[in-house]
Amino acid sequence: MKKLYIETMGCQMNKSDSERISGILSESGYVETDNEKEADLLIVNTCSIRQLSADKAYSKLGVWGKRKKTNPELKIAICGCVAQQDKEKVRQRAPYVDLVFGTHNIYELPSLIERMEHNEKVCAITNKPVVCNQNDFKIIRKDSVNAWIPIIEGCNNFCTYCVVPFTRGRERSRRPEEIITEAKNIIKEGFKEITLLGQNVDSYGKDFNDKNITLANLLRELNKLEGDFRIRFVTSYPSDITDDLINAVDECDKVCKYFHIPMQSGNSHILEEMNRHYTKNQYYEIVKKIRSRFPDVAITSDFIAGFPGETEEEFQDTLNAIEELELDYSNTAAYSPRVFTKAGKMTDKFLPEDVKYERLERLNEKNKEVCLKSNEKCIGKVFKVLVEGKTEKDGKIILNSRAGNNKIVHFEDNSKNIGDFADVKITKAQTWCLFGECCN
Repeated sequence: MKKLYIETMGCQMNKSDSERISGILSESGYVETDNEKEADLLIVNTCSIRQLSADKAYSKLGVWGKRKKTNPELKIAICGCVAQQDKEKVRQRAPYVDLVFGTHNIYELPSLIERMEHNEKVCAITNKPVVCNQNDFKIIRKDSVNAWIPIIEGCNNFCTYCVVPFTRGRERSRRPEEIITEAKNIIKEGFKEITLLGQNVDSYGKDFNDKNITLANLLRELNKLEGDFRIRFVTSYPSDITDDLINAVDECDKVCKYFHIPMQSGNSHILEEMNRHYTKNQYYEIVKKIRSRFPDVAITSDFIAGFPGETEEEFQDTLNAIEELELDYSNTAAYSPRVFTKAGKMTDKFLPEDVKYERLERLNEKNKEVCLKSNEKCIGKVFKVLVEGKTEKDGKIILNSRAGNNKIVHFEDNSKNIGDFADVKITKAQTWCLFGECCN
């Protein structure tokens, strides 16, 4: 057996892709290793959402290229969004790379690997996704508790800062029966949490000529499956959250009361410049509607600091929004120009780097402040949690778990194991996590 090492960067979709890559390559005689120094094939699965992510990918390739000088038989591959975006440019920067394959070419890997093993330099980048039943390919899932299922890939929104439509393509939904079959297999394998993935997960089914194929109805069907497990879905686009979806979350006892809804800016003018299809007030109404239905719901978001042309007053609207919406957590980033995007061409509006990162620092401080307030509200409440890991400290077993609303909960218990559910009463709150006592 040859050994495979995969370095995965970026989002959950990339992590899911890596699990599929590992499974496909296992049929070609590769076994995955956690030690890159003993691998025969090195793959970096890349993210291009920000320039820093792309730079990290090329830096990793540089390290591997030096290793190949002393081991010419070593094979190196790059995939993911940077590969899709840069195509042949990868070879110019890293001529020692043996295989370049894009986000649409994963299911062609068996033939690509065969060509590579015959010492052919292979570049497989297409803008037309390979159509297949993903259940025909093996998946090697790393996590023993949580499993990801991509249900829709790509994006039709063309936000002016985002490269995803150019690297992942237009929205493409999987057939519901294919998703349900994968979910059944996951449950049989003993996983306790299923996360439905999509760049715009709420758009699921819109590309089918069947109005009954929606995320809401998919949740209802998955909720009917037998087994002790729970369901999540990410990422939601604000204006795509329908009343029927909210109703489905309410109806389905296995669906977590958790919504990740990127706002990106708290200012309506900047939202318009970003080509986001909602205003500040519309976002506020969506959050209000969700909170009115679910008292312990967690709502998380994404924000960008220093978008081209953003004024200090407009940035203050973002800080105010995080506090007024009482968001439970937000992913934050300074604006990073991306190739192909409209905002990337707004060079006359680019803010100085020191301004962007000073705003990001303030954004992070506000995020920490609001996260702590959110967690402190949980003290005294009882949450059903899923144990994801355990550590030993001072002779005590500390279980690391996650509540349905996605909050991290630590508690001491000798009777529970990884994969068990437990009821935990929250006794203490910190910025990023909660502490509690087991009730059962």
